[in-house]
Amino acid sequence: MSPTTVTPKTTTKTKVKLQRPPLYKVILLNDDYTPREFVVTVLKAVFRMGGETASRVMLTAHQKGACVIAVYTRDVAETKAKEATELGKAKGYPLFFTTEPEE
Repeated sequence: MSPTTVTPKTTTKTKVKLQRPPLYKVILLNDDYTPREFVVTVLKAVFRMGGETASRVMLTAHQKGACVIAVYTRDVAETKAKEATELGKAKGYPLFFTTEPEE
């Protein structure tokens, strides 16, 4: 019997290219009924903004009608928008935050 030669199989390694998850903007919509101080309080509590930043963001939304608050992954953005909107509803204000995909 002749000797058997064993050659290793060549394996091809595939590189997995990971994509970053799509990002979503959280947008504050202005209304004429929610007190400015309350909006600042919500921005500080939910989005962890400092007092001065929260005031600037609130004024931008007041003057322009809407303002992008922050950009997160979809789940985080929707959770924060819902939490902030619910805080307004709990106090009887029409405060509203929404999300949309970042371009």
